[in-house]
Amino acid sequence: EERRSKNIKAREANTSVERVIFTKEMRKNHTMLMPQMSPIHFDIAKEAFKACGYNLEVMPAIDRECIDIGLKYVNNDACYPALIVVGQILKALQSGKYDTDNVSVLISQTGGGCRASNYIGFVRRALKKAGLENIPVVSVSVQGLEKNPGFKISAKLGLGIIQSALYGDLLMRMLYRVRPYELEKGSANALYQKWNEICKKAVTRCRFGEYKKNIAKMIEEFDNLPIDETLVKPRVGVVGEILVKFHPTANNDIVGLLESEGAEAVVPDLLNFFTYGMYNSTFKEIYFGAKHSSTILSNIAIKAVEGYRRPMSELLKKSKRFDPPADIAELGEMAKDIVSLCNQTGEGWFLTAELVELIRSGVYNNICTQPFACLPNHVTGKGIIKELKRQNKFSNIVAVDYDPGASEVNQINRIKLMLSVAEKNLHYIKAEEEKAAAARA
Repeated sequence: EERRSKNIKAREANTSVERVIFTKEMRKNHTMLMPQMSPIHFDIAKEAFKACGYNLEVMPAIDRECIDIGLKYVNNDACYPALIVVGQILKALQSGKYDTDNVSVLISQTGGGCRASNYIGFVRRALKKAGLENIPVVSVSVQGLEKNPGFKISAKLGLGIIQSALYGDLLMRMLYRVRPYELEKGSANALYQKWNEICKKAVTRCRFGEYKKNIAKMIEEFDNLPIDETLVKPRVGVVGEILVKFHPTANNDIVGLLESEGAEAVVPDLLNFFTYGMYNSTFKEIYFGAKHSSTILSNIAIKAVEGYRRPMSELLKKSKRFDPPADIAELGEMAKDIVSLCNQTGEGWFLTAELVELIRSGVYNNICTQPFACLPNHVTGKGIIKELKRQNKFSNIVAVDYDPGASEVNQINRIKLMLSVAEKNLHYIKAEEEKAAAARA
């Protein structure tokens, strides 16, 4: 109305950025830069890409400077993970380390109603603003949202990515479980480094027999690492938006913080996030009119992935110290009585399911990490805390927002307050367990 009264006419602005295609010739001599998300998983995955002919480099695990660089190129109200991703890429490209005529960017693209789905658009816009619009940005997506002649997820690369996720999940699960209790300081990290190198070599071959042999030996060695069996520490789950949950820069090294405060961190598997996306196809067909063929293909993919993970789950069940992961159908069952499985934006119902799984496995203390103003996670994370508390009186959950302008001191204080409640609950939980054991006897 104000424009009409002042006779102001809006101009059309072209905000699109022309996409640079990644060609077969580029594959031969381009260095591909990949933003960091989960250091344990990505350190292994990069070897799978290299084995398929891609010269891939992954950005550092801890990189505070990238936040300031990201703020120069991304609006402050955009998703914090997108800001970190752009900052990492621009920092690398402006470092002088790379020939900008022979470098490309590789980034995952999931799609969906989420600010983070615009990663690829943010990156291309930032490159244009920095005068680097000649650099190709290659999308990695199961749906094949964008095509590039020089990049293809072959059968070998697909298997390598799956094995990398499985190895990474297993190493993360076992390392975080034993490190807070190790008798010899540094012994858990040393064992992790040993198996990390073995896994990196294994994903270049992708042999199922070698994979089964590795996971069996790995579980055996972590099961027998000397730890203080008498020490009892509060176990704290870390859930939330996928990048903030796994990226040490985004979450201010939350695992390190928890361990330094005398707790044990429990971080659910990365692989389940991808099977969650596949599992959603059924509901998209029923309620949103998606193709039946997509549901069939997704269910086949889930069976293949879970079949690969089954030997690991069986070995973890037999182990002394470790719990097996729930498969995606089990997680769906856990969540459906609390939220609709049609909540598929962002982490959606999957975030609720992870919290329920953690509580049922005895991890009552949980941190829900999310970018500031992440609406999907406010609904299915923060929004269900009251109901989880009603279902389990020991449920102790804190939601922590992460953003460039957020106070790290406030974040730490909120986590410490949660930990103080966790310490008190340890005594009550022990008394309840003893009472229940006496009743069974």
